[in-house]
Amino acid sequence: MSPFQLGLYVSLATLVAFLVLSLRPKKAKGLPPGPAPTSWLVGNRNQVPRQKPWRWFQELNNQYGPVVYLQMGRTPTVVIGTAQAAWEILEKKSPSTSSRPRFIMGQEIMSNNMRGLMAEYGPSWRRWRRVLHGSFMQKASDTYKPIQSLESKQLMVELTKSPKKYREHIERYATSVTVVITYGRRVHDIYTDEVVCLNRQTQQFLTSINIPGKYLVESIPALLYLPNILTPWRTAALKQRAIDIEYLTRLVKEVQTKMENGRAPHSFCRQLIEDREKHEMSELEIAYTCGTPFGAGVETTAGTLASFLLACTAFGPSFIPKAQKELDTVIGPDRMPTFDDFEDLPFIRAVVNETLRWRPVAVLGGTPHASTEDFVYDGMFIPKGSTIIANLWGIHLNPTDFPDPHRFDPERFMSKRDYPGPWQHSSFGYGRRVCPGSNLASNSVYINVARILWGFNLSKARDQNGQEIEVDTFAYTNGFNSVPLPFPISITPRSAAHLAIIERENEAAQEEMKTYDS
Repeated sequence: MSPFQLGLYVSLATLVAFLVLSLRPKKAKGLPPGPAPTSWLVGNRNQVPRQKPWRWFQELNNQYGPVVYLQMGRTPTVVIGTAQAAWEILEKKSPSTSSRPRFIMGQEIMSNNMRGLMAEYGPSWRRWRRVLHGSFMQKASDTYKPIQSLESKQLMVELTKSPKKYREHIERYATSVTVVITYGRRVHDIYTDEVVCLNRQTQQFLTSINIPGKYLVESIPALLYLPNILTPWRTAALKQRAIDIEYLTRLVKEVQTKMENGRAPHSFCRQLIEDREKHEMSELEIAYTCGTPFGAGVETTAGTLASFLLACTAFGPSFIPKAQKELDTVIGPDRMPTFDDFEDLPFIRAVVNETLRWRPVAVLGGTPHASTEDFVYDGMFIPKGSTIIANLWGIHLNPTDFPDPHRFDPERFMSKRDYPGPWQHSSFGYGRRVCPGSNLASNSVYINVARILWGFNLSKARDQNGQEIEVDTFAYTNGFNSVPLPFPISITPRSAAHLAIIERENEAAQEEMKTYDS
């Protein structure tokens, strides 16, 4: 027997002994209801579907109630299926429910514990949060509206020139806004910009590995002690980490060089570099912090706008005429909607809210929370160290709060409803982990929804025989962020006058944005 084989057998024997002696979870009393585990070793893990687990979670909530208990290996897991329960647990009990579970794949291996979104509650996370709040909460977000408006004008003209590439155009919009705000430079092509391509690769990898139950090591951390030859999942994550560090630090260095040459416009990255000593951040910490909006802000905004277009295709006749009547009355045919029109467009605001509700991109409620102490909710015992999932698919499609939930119906937001929280939906999370970019995201969705409805007729595409092509409103991707799969749609200018304004506004916008092209 070779030394390698001997070492392998010893590792396996040690792992098995460890599992047998210490992994059997202790069953606490008074836990929330839920399905019986399949075994003491993996608990309910083998029951979680690999494809779209949020649908199974919704079924569990329908069967057992608003709070369901699962045992994922040694990790107690709570799945919340109603807005009220989520508000009570994650908002009102936020001092106890604002941490994160252990993310072995995404945070420890792939990110070396550098991603704030997945960081446990503590000093390092509080510093990260303070930095993000200072740059992205409402007052700061309002300063980004000019960039969002200018990029939106380019999006409008792109939709007139090649409407079939609508998905490419909204992704370019979301990417360019985020990169201008973060690094002070524009993105013209999402397929040729190297850094954008690298970020897309990062996000696809990260969202693919953060699906609950996908990797056994998340439930049985002892598997980390296995040799590399038996853990290809670790090798892949470490390879992605090296790629991330290279391009994220390169972006920071580019901003530093521009600052030295006096050519760096204001940006989040420039601000962090200038405040480096104040925040006591290393270059790598700055690089990963800047990667937060770059990573989280693109797919969520683009996915939400894609869902809006899907809703226009499937349900357009039921709400587009009313939206366009409001726009024609308030705005008229001679100019585009602006941010100043927000308060005067209540139905457009309702369309935005319904877009965020109908098909949430962060379908599992974003990154799960974790409890840092035992507590009781509605007579149910929630143990310390529980992973808490606010399943947004179930919460937003709960017929008690949203009757006929799969129907896109902005009218449900035209009057005040008895719904917990400030937004009348739950898209931006809860408590101390509420999305720091919520205002930026809302502004992007609003300005583009308003302008697209103002400038275009939107309907089902037709085939070569002139027949309408039906769309599937359930055809979404399977990742941690779930976005629509490609679908056909007809997008045409409402009139020659609308088209002329779109083209004129874009010409002026290009001149204003030249400062970000260097």
